[in-house]
Amino acid sequence: SVGGQQLSNRNLLINGDMQISERNGTTSTAYTNAQYSLDRWQIVNDNASSKFTTQQVTDAPVGFYNSLKMTSSSAYTPVSGEVFGVGQKIEGYNTNWLEFGTSNAKSITISFFVKSSLTGTFGGSVLNHGMTRGFPWTYTISSANTWERKTVTVVGCPDGTWDPFNTTGIRVHWSMGAHANRSDTAGQWSSTTYSFHPTGATDVVATNGATLQITGCQVEVGDTATTFEH
Repeated sequence: SVGGQQLSNRNLLINGDMQISERNGTTSTAYTNAQYSLDRWQIVNDNASSKFTTQQVTDAPVGFYNSLKMTSSSAYTPVSGEVFGVGQKIEGYNTNWLEFGTSNAKSITISFFVKSSLTGTFGGSVLNHGMTRGFPWTYTISSANTWERKTVTVVGCPDGTWDPFNTTGIRVHWSMGAHANRSDTAGQWSSTTYSFHPTGATDVVATNGATLQITGCQVEVGDTATTFEH
């Protein structure tokens, strides 16, 4: 082990390098809520029709071949109850050892490469199955249209209900935007239902044609991001 972690099977995400796209190949597609784009990557267009497209592309940072590209379809301002983005639901059997919901809850670290036509503060969230606990997180994009690596550490959640079995154990979400009532303060656990988006972060769907690409996405136990596990 390194730093108390195993050498293999560190990444709790599947298809984090965006290599598998069985449903639509490389076709740019607008999905409705809860449909799957690239394998394991679920679309969120909550309470709204699709406001962005997703596509597997071969534009990627050094060491990778593919990325998931999201493109805003219009200049849209989210209204009450709306949230947009992509993410993965990790099965409870694969996360119950993190002991979320107890005083022994372990921290996790999210790492990924990102590229956007916009700059500023962006975000995502970690949520439980019932979305009654959420940890909005932020990251900063400094240069437009440039691949940058980001890391975010999320402290373990000591309370709430976290499913340990074959439904969603932990949900990890990358945001394309949300209304204020689907947002909350970044960097802390919230009991506000549906806290998908950090307050004040960029709504990518608000800019027509804006793009956000991610790849090399990894979620692992601990407070240190290791090299992406291919």
